[in-house]
Amino acid sequence: MLPINGKTVGPIARGVIDATGMPALVLFASMVGYGSMAREAGLTLWTAIASTGLTWGLPGQIAMVELYALGAPMLAIVAASSAANARFLPMVLSVMPLFNEALPRKRWRYVVAQFMSLNPWAAIMRRGPGMTPADRPPYYAGFAGVCITAALLGTGAGFILAGAMSRNVTLTLVFLNPVFFTLVFADARGRAAIMAVLAGVVAGPLFHLLSPDWGLLLTGAVAGTGAYMADRALRRRYD
Repeated sequence: MLPINGKTVGPIARGVIDATGMPALVLFASMVGYGSMAREAGLTLWTAIASTGLTWGLPGQIAMVELYALGAPMLAIVAASSAANARFLPMVLSVMPLFNEALPRKRWRYVVAQFMSLNPWAAIMRRGPGMTPADRPPYYAGFAGVCITAALLGTGAGFILAGAMSRNVTLTLVFLNPVFFTLVFADARGRAAIMAVLAGVVAGPLFHLLSPDWGLLLTGAVAGTGAYMADRALRRRYD
């Protein structure tokens, strides 16, 4: 049982409560934008919904939709979607030690990895260390379940409402997600995370001017690595 507002609730309920609010609302709105894009690209409703449930990563889904609309070969679509969602690998590697004791069977760890996205990752990294090992999987299940349900509903709603929204509205909804991600990291208490956000804010526009195609990748590599190295140097000197 976990405390919340002076009461104790089960870990699944705590996960549901934590996810119900901004995480679910932002995901729903972002996936409304994606659903509209999927319909414009020629996907069916069920293909669009399945892509959300199976790919579970908006950058990879957008890459898939854009390449599909251009008639790209399947291999190119898979490669681009996988590259766009490669950020999930370090997320899974960083969070898995929290689940190893409670999930000794590896097949359940694959389930955890499949439902990994930034919102559940940030939640379990924030709450997980203070929980007992047995409470972490149900908390994660509750949180991730709300997130993916909101995303699936948003995809369907966006697909159905595609004709009622302009492309500017669609793109605005899609970009709510990275804005929210920035706010999640800005709220982090770790020095390295804060420095990475600030470095990305400065480096992003500069690298985009240098190379619109590679600017985002360069920003992540340079700003993230620079923040990590700076944090290590400060830790050795002052901590």
